[in-house]
Amino acid sequence: MEKVLGFLKQLEENNNREWFNDNRKWYEESREKLLFLTDVLINEIGEFDSAVRGLQPKDCVFRIFRDVRFSKDKRPYKTNFGSFICKGGRKSMNPGYYLHIEPGACFIAGGVYMPPAPVLKSIRNYMADHAEEFLEICNEPGFKKQFPEMFDDKLKLAPKGFPKDHEHIDLLKYKSYIYSKQLEDKLVTGNGYIKEVVQLYEQLNPVNVFLYEALAG
Repeated sequence: MEKVLGFLKQLEENNNREWFNDNRKWYEESREKLLFLTDVLINEIGEFDSAVRGLQPKDCVFRIFRDVRFSKDKRPYKTNFGSFICKGGRKSMNPGYYLHIEPGACFIAGGVYMPPAPVLKSIRNYMADHAEEFLEICNEPGFKKQFPEMFDDKLKLAPKGFPKDHEHIDLLKYKSYIYSKQLEDKLVTGNGYIKEVVQLYEQLNPVNVFLYEALAG
């Protein structure tokens, strides 16, 4: 993982196609390490979340190439590696477990990030009737210690179709239902990294179970 972080650090300083092509072997070796790590995590997560069993790592790992067609930022490459482990893979929009590798900005996360309108509506409808159940999960002391707050991206007003005086309107305003935790680089490169990450994902599992129930309802 030290070599992976080293590659990403150099890429940040040399974000151009010439450097990337000259160091393609380093990129491919780094990507293989991420695929291997993702495969290990799939197997470990599968012990407590059967929905991810049988996933292929390549269906979870994000491309490093940026889509710059409509962006003012024309840098061709992302300066991080990411994997989203969930039923159906990263494109499915199902609840899952995210892994982010970036020098000085590594983190893990779980839940649903910026889902499309129909998915978000289903979650909000379910949340409106089961908010107490969700709060019980999120306020559990062990969970709260690791994940004190949900990702704070929400509407200023009540979402369409919901009364502004709903008892849990603040929960219904969220655009994403996701928790995250920053990780130091020394943990990522240490021997206990996988064990630590899997433990955090297991704590996030009840949130994903709740979200799956919301989408099934």
